[in-house]
Amino acid sequence: MIIAYYDAVLILSVCLVFLYILLWHKHNDVHITLLYFIVPVANFGYMLMPRAATLEEALSGLLLTYIGGTYLPLFVLFIVLNLCKVRIHRVLRVLMFAVSTALLLSTLTIGKLPIYYKSVSMVKKDGVSVLIKEYGPLHTVFIGLAALYLALSVGVILYSYFKKKQVSRKTIFLLFLPVTAAAFSFFAGRYLVDIDPTPASYAFALMICLIIAYRMCLYDVTDTAVESLVEAGQTGLASFDFGFRYLGSNETAKTVFPELNGLTVDRKIDADLFMKENLLAWLTGFAADNKNNQIEFERGDRIYLVSVNYLFDGKRKRGYELFITDDTQNRKYVKLLGSYNEDLKKEVEKKTAHIIEMHDQLILGMATMVESRDNSTGGHIRRSSEVVRILVEEMKKENAFGMSEEFCRDIVKAAPMHDLGKIAVDDAILRKPGRYTPEEFEEMKKHASEGARIVHEILKNTDDREFARIAENVAHYHHERVDGSGYPEGLKGDAIPLCARIMAVADVYDALVSKRVYKEKMSFEKANAIIKEGMGSQFDAALLPYYVAARPRLEEYYKNLEEKGTTP
Repeated sequence: MIIAYYDAVLILSVCLVFLYILLWHKHNDVHITLLYFIVPVANFGYMLMPRAATLEEALSGLLLTYIGGTYLPLFVLFIVLNLCKVRIHRVLRVLMFAVSTALLLSTLTIGKLPIYYKSVSMVKKDGVSVLIKEYGPLHTVFIGLAALYLALSVGVILYSYFKKKQVSRKTIFLLFLPVTAAAFSFFAGRYLVDIDPTPASYAFALMICLIIAYRMCLYDVTDTAVESLVEAGQTGLASFDFGFRYLGSNETAKTVFPELNGLTVDRKIDADLFMKENLLAWLTGFAADNKNNQIEFERGDRIYLVSVNYLFDGKRKRGYELFITDDTQNRKYVKLLGSYNEDLKKEVEKKTAHIIEMHDQLILGMATMVESRDNSTGGHIRRSSEVVRILVEEMKKENAFGMSEEFCRDIVKAAPMHDLGKIAVDDAILRKPGRYTPEEFEEMKKHASEGARIVHEILKNTDDREFARIAENVAHYHHERVDGSGYPEGLKGDAIPLCARIMAVADVYDALVSKRVYKEKMSFEKANAIIKEGMGSQFDAALLPYYVAARPRLEEYYKNLEEKGTTP
């Protein structure tokens, strides 16, 4: 019955080994694989001992059992560490393996020296050979080391269960089963004489490891994803070493690049012209700068996206890998989307331009309506706006004040709004045919602040915030003087916004050279003298050179108006 037990356990172990070989996968932990070699050897030793005819035969079987007893607790610890993603230094792993190996070699002294067993003898019980042992000091070390490894395994499992969310709970539970069974049988077997549960626990561990190995690849997201893509034939792979020598490729890559079929493994790819101009160029470009890792390649009516990356062996870089995917549909979609977006953009720009034009016409209409109430300033907003445009164009030639294109556009566009505040001035004052009394002038001066308020209300919801700011400043501050004697706030110098300083010159210039009910138009020479005299007091002196440069165009503009019968 005892012999049949050991035979059955050995047969079960061998069957599990064959099943493991059938299900083997490259993702399997190497220590799990080693277990499937060690356990049958150890269980073979357990099978030999009860059949031994002599003490020497029994000791031979015993030495085989110690292969499992020595290495199995260590490899179980390594499996637990790896699956629970707990890293220990490679040097420590080597040291632990070396200690276990030295301890295994010390078992060769059994029956010869009293350091592992003080004494050992064999007796027959019911036809079964049984060893009678008296343990020595090294056996105590063996027990202590096995206990340490199993205790560490339990500790890592418990730590991972409570602290490591990225470790599968099913894996943790499965790991706990063989560790617990091994610990129980290992230490219980020390005290049983007739039958040893240890080989059964070994076979049980192999069954659990078979389940763990089957599930392991599911948790390796990167490799399983790549393999799924390759299996589906959607991704081409081609590998090269650091010397740009061909290592291999899958069928999908060969379909995209038939030239790969003509390459010889371990030969550099520069012999083939197509390979040299394309694949080799991509690899060398990536080697020079890792940012050069995306290439769009067209062949026939297909568009392929080629990604270059390092070829890894574990964590070590061993060469280069090309990932090739058919990106034709995506590219066509992007092109179609781009065409649609371009058409949509043009339509939006067209509609926006129309809205802006309507907005500008509305503002101009309001300004014209206000001007129609003032019988002394007919055509002023149109003329002063043109003066602003001419001045700004001269300033742009010299890049004055670092003005942007947007600023220049906005100030010309805002110029007609500078007198909108007059809508709030009483008709009796606004339409007075002569000069204002001091009281009337104070009332008239309010149009600047009122204009700023009106412009603010009109433009407060516009998306063009910069234009709104310029238009409000033009209306608010075009009567300020650089010496601080202007209104409504008495600002000085650069405290007056540039747009308002430019508007001030245009406003006064048009008033000087245009006829009003209370005066005749002034000659260009006299108006020019007044403008120049005001530079530094009424106007910004920095604008003088641009006014001087603009003067011929200004005078020509007003002469043309007179010739056309539009008397300024």
